[in-house]
Amino acid sequence: MDVYEAVDSRRAVRAFSDEPVPKEVLERVLTAAMRAPSSGNLQPWHLYVVTGEPLADLKRRTTARAMANDPGDEREYPMYPEPLAPPYRDRFSAAAAQRYAVLGIEPDDPDRPQKIAALNSAAFGAPVVLFCYLDRTMGPGQWGDAGMYLQTVMLLLRAEGLHSCPQVMWTMYRETVSRTVGADGELVLYCGLSVGFEKEGVSRLRTGRADMAETVSFIGG
Repeated sequence: MDVYEAVDSRRAVRAFSDEPVPKEVLERVLTAAMRAPSSGNLQPWHLYVVTGEPLADLKRRTTARAMANDPGDEREYPMYPEPLAPPYRDRFSAAAAQRYAVLGIEPDDPDRPQKIAALNSAAFGAPVVLFCYLDRTMGPGQWGDAGMYLQTVMLLLRAEGLHSCPQVMWTMYRETVSRTVGADGELVLYCGLSVGFEKEGVSRLRTGRADMAETVSFIGG
């Protein structure tokens, strides 16, 4: 798979099979991903790979919190700016409506919040979740580095025939996650990345993207 195909086929999958992901594949991907760009070569990311019974237990505990309408742990960083202005708000609303309609959750469903939370806290059935942390002394530049690292991981996963779904949702349950992985208080949970093989026979969604002219300006030549 060349890089263009990997980029084009990468999407946030929200229905994984229970087929296990070989450890050697994860090791190969994460070894290669160490070549991701990093300002000053700080390599600020701290990754925890959770599978098996530890992940099953984490899913049970976070799902129980979600179904009990637990508001979650105090956020250490905002998921989105407030208020979210156009055109970003419009893109967000359109994508959210498409995403949960495919999952069978309608906008007027009274149980919509709990259903969405339960799907997320179960990692959409993924058998592996990678939790990415940063030292809390790091700044915006290093958070950008972590994003480039995770994108590199996601593209390498595609080269291995795997899919992924980045989930900032896990920060809502950061204390539960930290107890599972053993992360100390000097680290901030950036996000989780669910990993696995896509479940067959489910509806697929590719959310639209803005036209290049909306986000790119060519200066000169």
